[in-house]
Amino acid sequence: MTRSTAGALRRAEERQALGFISPALVGLGLFTLFPVGLSIVMSLFDWPTFGTRTFTGLGNYLKLFTASPDFWPALRNTFVYAIAYVPVNIALSLGLAVALSSRIRGRGALRVLFFIPVVTPMVANILVWKMLLQPQGALNGVSQGWFGLSLPNFLADPHWAMTMVVVMSVWQGMGYNMLIFSAVLEQLPETVLEAARIDGATGARLFFQVTLPMISPALFFATVMTMIGSLQVFAQPQLLTGGGPGNATQPIVQFIYNQGFRFQDLGLAAAAAWILFAIIIILTALQFKAQKRWVHYEH
Repeated sequence: MTRSTAGALRRAEERQALGFISPALVGLGLFTLFPVGLSIVMSLFDWPTFGTRTFTGLGNYLKLFTASPDFWPALRNTFVYAIAYVPVNIALSLGLAVALSSRIRGRGALRVLFFIPVVTPMVANILVWKMLLQPQGALNGVSQGWFGLSLPNFLADPHWAMTMVVVMSVWQGMGYNMLIFSAVLEQLPETVLEAARIDGATGARLFFQVTLPMISPALFFATVMTMIGSLQVFAQPQLLTGGGPGNATQPIVQFIYNQGFRFQDLGLAAAAAWILFAIIIILTALQFKAQKRWVHYEH
């Protein structure tokens, strides 16, 4: 084969490869890169759904920080939710994974049962919980019938509403992390664990000094992904409480939704979305920096 023939063949293969990936590139451009770029532009404009669009520069960002009455409460609610949800989710899912890692009968069926809420449609899960937590719901009915106690109106009480959103979210989402931890625990080398037992490590000491460092990469992954998901929570408060009572459970994503689709202020919504993006990037970067202190990778 001559050099010119080899070059022509290579160019033909490159054109063929470009043809194969072009649908994906078009989709990436139209449905990812273009919307991202447009949202940056929108955040710099007073951009109503209909009407004249006016360039404001950083005006939308300044408005959020200084003149929007709902932005800071929404940001606070988001952090409250994340601070409560992430550790509870991780602790319960890890505890379940450890409990179901022992050789007990029916552990496969139990794992399926705990994973069912993850694959069940979110809307269905939330509506069931909403019916349970209503004053006329099954939970209050059982409490009154068996114990003669009337439970508070969980979804209308500012002190209980966020707690119920967190509880429902943990129930719905912990099966995913449980499955991750279960898979990692199944892969732990038995020789290492047996050597630790011979050295006298049992119970809590075995778990915290041997098992936990060995599964720390999976724990780090689950923590980062759970944190990112918690900062983007929307469906649970939207459908369970509507962000109420008042704005007691309105997270930042619901604030963005309301600004964009209820109040038709797409510029302000885009600016809030980019602030949330910056927060997620910063917190994720901090977690990656901190992982050097507690995550142990095999080399």
